[in-house]
Amino acid sequence: MRLRYLYILLAVVMLASCASKRSAVGNVPEHPKREFRGAWIQAVNGQFTGMSEQEMKGYLVDMLNNLQLVNVNAVMFQVRVEGDALYESRYEPWSRFLTGVQGKSPGWDPLAFMVEECHKRNMELHAWINPYRARTKGTKSVAPNHRSATRPADFISYEGQLYFNPALQANRDHICGIVRDIVNRYDIDGLHIDDYFYPYPTKGKEFADDKWFKADGAADKGDWRRQNVNHLIYQLHRTVRDAKPWVKFGVSPFGIFRNESSWEFGSKTNGLQCYDDLYADVLYWIEKGWIDYCIPQVYWEIGHKAADYKELVQWWAKYAAGRPLYIGQDVQRTVKAKDEASPTGNQQSEKYALQRGQSAVQGSCFWDAASAANNVEGYRDVLASGIFRYPSLMPLYKFIDSEAPNKVKGVRVIEEEEGNVLVWLPGKKADKEPMNVPHRYVVYAFAKGEKKNIDDVSKVVAITSKNFYRLPKELSGEYTFVVTVLDRMQNESKGVKCKVKL
Repeated sequence: MRLRYLYILLAVVMLASCASKRSAVGNVPEHPKREFRGAWIQAVNGQFTGMSEQEMKGYLVDMLNNLQLVNVNAVMFQVRVEGDALYESRYEPWSRFLTGVQGKSPGWDPLAFMVEECHKRNMELHAWINPYRARTKGTKSVAPNHRSATRPADFISYEGQLYFNPALQANRDHICGIVRDIVNRYDIDGLHIDDYFYPYPTKGKEFADDKWFKADGAADKGDWRRQNVNHLIYQLHRTVRDAKPWVKFGVSPFGIFRNESSWEFGSKTNGLQCYDDLYADVLYWIEKGWIDYCIPQVYWEIGHKAADYKELVQWWAKYAAGRPLYIGQDVQRTVKAKDEASPTGNQQSEKYALQRGQSAVQGSCFWDAASAANNVEGYRDVLASGIFRYPSLMPLYKFIDSEAPNKVKGVRVIEEEEGNVLVWLPGKKADKEPMNVPHRYVVYAFAKGEKKNIDDVSKVVAITSKNFYRLPKELSGEYTFVVTVLDRMQNESKGVKCKVKL
């Protein structure tokens, strides 16, 4: 295997660097100041199909409000399911997962709406696309301007679905053109792709790409397919970074990279493999710095015979820590998995404890958002009462930007008819550079005698894009407020204090 020795070197380095850093379960902050807390909102299951504009907006607002209650700070919103668009696109047709008919406009722009609504709630919006899938099994016809209708030779059919041929540069250019359009026109915070690279294999059924494999003269088909995907990942990385350097590019791969039976450094699992079956060489992308975060889909239970959650979380923490690492959680499977020692009787609390017990893991993302928002088996209640009780800033991406913005000035309390308001102004030398311009403000409140520790997230009373905070009318006594600035990458400025007696 061409990259075997690179992986062995990487493994040795990661083991050495992480050994002293990984903490035992429970030996971590109960409420971390920085933690990625994401949720996937999918369209592929048809949950929006046939909804009117007002119905879908109401559905999404209710979901976001419920996610806001538990301090979710990122939403992965599916905007490209099968070479289509859940946004206004000049290049691909409207998705049938909106109106039921591919190419038919719903009369509004769901992506633009979600960007606005997420930002109102201090949530990041990551536009989630499927790069290769061009037609799902339920799609009987495509719009005249669908890429498969205008360039049918660029696609391969497999098990009732249609795929962009990963071997073609023309397809990579098209996909990256779609991404460039999204990043340039929408104020998104991230561009996200999921686990669908080469199709999930069906035993005895071959993906018909021999023609291109032989034409390229490659020695090994597996390496050739992985290299095709590598080319796309690199090109996507450059496309996003060149368009807007603050937009993060993240991947959510299948939860097993390789089994130990296939690779000596693999996990003690026995299942489908990201590297061997989907041709997604995730560790290589991390090593090369082509992705900005990784969210492996570790959807199984603790103790699962073929794919144990604990084994996989520890494996990813050991080998994939070169970029911010978050864990993909399955809400439904988690609440159905029994844990008699847990107050809830399921594995939710233990899973989060295991995840937080790995210092290389900086957050999680749950599938699916609706299940958590709808409080399936009390999942949302458990988050609200403990795990996500307080807000959390995003993990840092120092390899993108590590410079903190300038602090605010003029912090003071003014009296208005409606009550007291804490106000402030941008610093005298507030940066005009896109990476350092003030993006959000954090307000901390400390009662008389309390230590002024801004690492204590229980003291955060507001994260806001406005330059004021209206004080609760019931607040009384002596308080010290501290205001900091966050830039687009959530680097935090020094705090400015304001002591008041209410």
